Amino acid sequence: MNIKEIAQLAGVSTSTVSKIVNQKDSSISKETREKVLRIVKEYNYTPYSSAAVSTHQKTWTLGVLLRSSISFDKTLDGLIQTAQAKGYTAIVCNSCSDSEQELKNITSLCKNKVDGIIWEPVCDQSLENAFHIEKKNIPYLTLGPSGKKDRISLPYEEFAYRLTRELIKNGHKNIACLLTKGRRTSDFLSGYKKCLFENHLTLNEDFIFYEFTESLIYKINTHQISAIVSSHYQKALEFYQLMNSLHYRIPEDFSLISLKNDTSETLVFPDISTYTVSNTDFGAFLCEKLINQIEKNDTDEISFSQKFQLDSTSTIGSPYTFNSAKITVVGSINMDVYLNVPQLPHTGKTVSTSVFSVYPGGKGINQAIGAARLGHHVSLIGNVGSDMDSDQIYQTLNENGVDTSGVKRCTQADTGKAYIFVDSVGDSMISILTGANALFTPQDIRKRKHLFENTGYCLIQSEIPPDTLMEACQIAHEHNAKTIVKPSACSSMTWEMLSMIDIIIPNEDELFELCSKYYPSMEAQAASMLECGIQVVIVTLNERGCYVKTKDWDEYFPAVHFPAIDKTGASDAFISAFASYLLYGYELKSAVKIATYAAGFCISREGVLPALIDRSSLESYINQNEPGLLHLPA
Repeated sequence: MNIKEIAQLAGVSTSTVSKIVNQKDSSISKETREKVLRIVKEYNYTPYSSAAVSTHQKTWTLGVLLRSSISFDKTLDGLIQTAQAKGYTAIVCNSCSDSEQELKNITSLCKNKVDGIIWEPVCDQSLENAFHIEKKNIPYLTLGPSGKKDRISLPYEEFAYRLTRELIKNGHKNIACLLTKGRRTSDFLSGYKKCLFENHLTLNEDFIFYEFTESLIYKINTHQISAIVSSHYQKALEFYQLMNSLHYRIPEDFSLISLKNDTSETLVFPDISTYTVSNTDFGAFLCEKLINQIEKNDTDEISFSQKFQLDSTSTIGSPYTFNSAKITVVGSINMDVYLNVPQLPHTGKTVSTSVFSVYPGGKGINQAIGAARLGHHVSLIGNVGSDMDSDQIYQTLNENGVDTSGVKRCTQADTGKAYIFVDSVGDSMISILTGANALFTPQDIRKRKHLFENTGYCLIQSEIPPDTLMEACQIAHEHNAKTIVKPSACSSMTWEMLSMIDIIIPNEDELFELCSKYYPSMEAQAASMLECGIQVVIVTLNERGCYVKTKDWDEYFPAVHFPAIDKTGASDAFISAFASYLLYGYELKSAVKIATYAAGFCISREGVLPALIDRSSLESYINQNEPGLLHLPA
C-alpha cells in the first residue's frame, strides 16, 4: 500500500498524508488527522524511508489468509505443523468474508515481510489486490473457488462424483443433492451433475436442495427420491435426525451418503456412510508446495493424493422399490368436475351453482395417489383419452410419484369424466361419462402383466368392464398378490367374479345390491360374501365407521371425528391407507383403524386429490391421538 492509495482511501491529498505520518500536521484538523491515522493503521502503511530494508532478507514467516475459518481447523493444523517442522512461523489472518478486511490483511502480511502467502480470496474481484503481493515479490498460492486459474483445491468435484457413483452402483437412479453454501459447494455440485450425465441419468434441478424443505420430505415420502448425497456431514446428520424423528428408516426408506472432515465428527452417532476429507494432509501439502516455491527447490513437483473409500455402508441400501412389495392399482381414470350445490338435485328440481372445481380423479387415480402419498411404490393401469385432460392426468400422476407406464392413451376416445354434486353437508351424487375407461380390455391387462411383478396388493374397482376386472384378479393371483376390490358399480358383478376377490370393501348400498335378495341383514349379507371365497369383508358406514367380517371374527370400528366438507373420496382414502398399512406389516385390525383416520382427513377437505394425506402427517396425527396404534407387532 503506497501513499497515493492511502490518500485515495482517506479522500485527501498525498501531501496531507505525508504531513500527518511525519508529524508535521499542526495546520490539519483533528478530524482529518484521526481519519488518516486510522486508515494508515488499518492498512499497515509504512513510509518508504522507514521501510527500506534488504529485499532478499528472509523472515522465515509464512502468511495464511483465509476467507473464513469455518471447517478449516484441520487444514490449518497440517499447515502449521509442517511449517514449524521446516523452521517457519505462520501468521494466520481471517478476512471474515469481507473484502475490505481482506485488503487490510494483505497489507499487514506485506508489512510483516512474510516469505510467502497462502491465500483464499473472498471473491473473484479479490484478485485485483494481488499486485500488492506481487510488487513485493512475495510468492503466493491461491486456493478455493475464487482463486487464480492455477488455484489449488481439495478434489470436491471428484468426491461428489464418487459418492454419487456409490449410490448408482447400488441401483439408485433418483438421487438428490443436499448442499451447504461454502467453499466446496460449486465443485461438489459440478461433480454430482457430471456423474449423473456420464451414467445416463437425467438431471432434475428440483432434486438440488439447500434446506430441509417440505418438497424434499414429500419426494422421499412418495419415493420420487431414493437416495441423497450431501456435501457436508453436519447437514447430513441433522437431516438423518429429522427423518428419524418422522419415523423414516435409513437405508430402508432412502439411502444417505456424505462427505466428512477428518475431525471429531468421526465420533458422532449415527454412523452415516461417508468419504473422509484429508484436510490435515492437504494443509501439509499446501505448506510444502509454498516452501518449495520460496526456496526454489529443484525437487519434483509434489502432488496431493486423497483416498476415496467409504468409511461405512450403514446408510446405503438398494432403492426402496427393490426391497419391498408394491401396490398395483387397476381402475378408472377421469377428470372430476365438482359442483358445489346447496342441496343435491332430484326429480323435477333444478339446482343452480356458480362454484365448481376440476381435478384429475376416478377411483384408479385416487387410490394410486393415496397409496403413493403413504410411502409406497405404486403402478397404475388404466386408460385415458387423447385429449388435453390426459396431459394433466399424466402430469399429476408423475408429480405424485405414481408409475404411469401402465396408463394407455386411447386415440379413439376422450378421457372419462365424472360430474360430482356436493351439498352443504358433504354428501355427493356422481354421474360418469366412461370415455376411455369403457375401452379398457382384458388384453390391455395381459399386455401389462409385467407391472404386477413384486405386487403385494392389487386394488381394483368395478367401474371398469367386468371381464377386465376378472382378468386383473387372475393376473394378480398369478403374481401372488392379494386383491382388494371396491364394488362401486356392482350390478353386473357375478358370484364367479366375487370368488376371485380376497378383500371386498362395499358400502351399505353396494352390499345390499349384491345380495339383499338372499339375506335380510347387513351382517348376514357380509357373511354370505365369505361363502364365495372372499377372506375379508369391510362394509363402510359413513359417519358410523365400518363393519369388518372374517371367517373367525367380526367387529364394528367407529369413525374418527372430522368435520365433513366433502365425503366423495372417503372410501378411496380408506382403501389406499388400509392396503398401505397391511403392506407395512400391520395386522388387519390396526390397518382398519389407521384407514379410518385417513378417511376422516379426506372428508375434511374439498376435492379428493387435495384431501389425500401423506404418511408423515397421518402418523403425526395418530401419534398425538392414539399413541400405541402405530407400533408394529413383534
